[in-house]
Amino acid sequence: MPRTIRMFVRAVDAMNRFVGRCAMYLIFVMMAVLLYSSVSKTFFNPSIWTLEVAQFLMVAYFLLGGAYSMQLDGHVRMDLLYSKWSPRTKAMVDAVTVLLLIFYLSWLLYGGISSTQYALQYNETSYSAWSPRMAPIKIVMCIGVAMMLLQALSTLCRDIAEARGAPLE
Repeated sequence: MPRTIRMFVRAVDAMNRFVGRCAMYLIFVMMAVLLYSSVSKTFFNPSIWTLEVAQFLMVAYFLLGGAYSMQLDGHVRMDLLYSKWSPRTKAMVDAVTVLLLIFYLSWLLYGGISSTQYALQYNETSYSAWSPRMAPIKIVMCIGVAMMLLQALSTLCRDIAEARGAPLE
């Protein structure tokens, strides 16, 4: 594979590894928010912001960690025939499925950018009593999908190299 592709794969993998490892800790922040919510509902006046903040943190956790999970090959896979195939056959099948994933993620990113532009233009807020602005979480969602798209391209490069018989790294 050309040097530029190797550099692209390394850069994307490093970025997603860093962001994914940082995103892992959002689960603890979400747990703290939910604990505060429980305590405030039991002993004090209930807070109106805790449920939505927990939801936003969970969205960030899943979307910012998705690319890292893909990098670690941690997503669920039907393994009826896959485990019996040679590494080269697996790489060819994976390349086809990653192409479908890239198509899907491209459309998802297009829709996410459109929704984010709307949220920014019209100061969209949630339909709750707290009514937070929606633009920040939509921006995080677009970043997460873009990172997943980059990781899918990186995975495609790895699969093509593996199918050609010259695996990267």
